[in-house]
Amino acid sequence: MKRLTILPLALVLVQCAAPRSGGKPGSAVTFSHGLPQIINVSAYDPKERQRDGHAFSEHDVSALRAGGASALIARAGKGGKLDEKCGNFLASSDRAGMLPGVYYRLQNHVDATAQADQFVARAQTLARGRSWNAPSLLLCADFDANSRLSDITRFMDRVESRTGVIPVAYLENSTHLKKLLSGADASTKAKLRRMPYWLALYSHESGSPPAGNPRGLVNQYGVWSDWSIWQYGGVEWEHGRSRPKVYSHGSYRFSPYFANLDRPAERNVFNGSHASLHSFWQKHGLRLN
Repeated sequence: MKRLTILPLALVLVQCAAPRSGGKPGSAVTFSHGLPQIINVSAYDPKERQRDGHAFSEHDVSALRAGGASALIARAGKGGKLDEKCGNFLASSDRAGMLPGVYYRLQNHVDATAQADQFVARAQTLARGRSWNAPSLLLCADFDANSRLSDITRFMDRVESRTGVIPVAYLENSTHLKKLLSGADASTKAKLRRMPYWLALYSHESGSPPAGNPRGLVNQYGVWSDWSIWQYGGVEWEHGRSRPKVYSHGSYRFSPYFANLDRPAERNVFNGSHASLHSFWQKHGLRLN
């Protein structure tokens, strides 16, 4: 596997401060000297408007691109059900010049192989459904916090056998998953390691024990040597309303809102350069052209 060009995080995770809820939006943030930004979306997006600023929808994500996002990953489905906004989100991201990707949330109540088949069928239909500007469609697996180890490997194997692509592994920051994967045997860990690690860490205090920072979470899993994508921003739901939950501690300071958006968005950074992001997308994605 080609080694990614990793930049020192303390130097590159720099973001201009954005106003808090109720304030006027600031200038669009650029990341020309930082890590590439990725937005992930589902049928829950866009969230409700919370301040002045720019909006986006599944039909128009130009505000995400203008704010500095290089890629968008849309949920294709979960637990046997397809996400109805996925196709529109991907088409609009491709029009805006963003790299497109899809993820599928694996759940325990449906057979893992059947879910992998549904994911692959959906991804292949999307790939054939339009003339794309992007060269590839990233494939990602979102493993539920209570996933079984056999289901994780079966899902991975099925996607790879049908597409030739090893998907990216998104893991919830759960005690169950950390115990499960850290306790796996050497051969299973070697198999899991073939999937790039997409970590979820919105707070230095989250997890049991707390991970503290991305390196701490990598160490708790005891599988990967480093992370490829970090979801540093998500939401918490309170009384039917979303609230930004964004990592901001020590050297890693991110504002509650992305650029000048008027609502929360789920946000990530890629651990490498913009050039390596494109290589990563092609290595772990379906060809579109």
